[in-house]
Amino acid sequence: MADVHGRSPRLAIRHKVWLDAGRRFALGDGGVVLLRAVDTAGSIRAAAERAGWSYRHTLAYLDNAERSLGFRLVARVRGGVERGGAALTPRGRDFLRRYDRFRRRLDHALRDLYAAAFRERRA
Repeated sequence: MADVHGRSPRLAIRHKVWLDAGRRFALGDGGVVLLRAVDTAGSIRAAAERAGWSYRHTLAYLDNAERSLGFRLVARVRGGVERGGAALTPRGRDFLRRYDRFRRRLDHALRDLYAAAFRERRA
């Protein structure tokens, strides 16, 4: 179907991914962005700012994700700007590595499925 100018619309596939533990939300793509921000910033407060989340929401999100997954993602040291900090735990870093690999493979498979279903057909 062409638009009012006689051009065919260009479609693009978009998708979201999240993980549930049982019936409980565990972590989604936004949480992965947050984990990467913790890894680079070394601070939960700075990571929240980079992700565009409130500090309170970030803490609740991390607590829920860790409770749902059953392991710590982030090691936290209290103490404010000068003495505190945060870093991914070894299991958190491994989880992020595996999630990244999963997402790359999923994105590739979705592009292939999309192309097979919607590639233009010549008349």
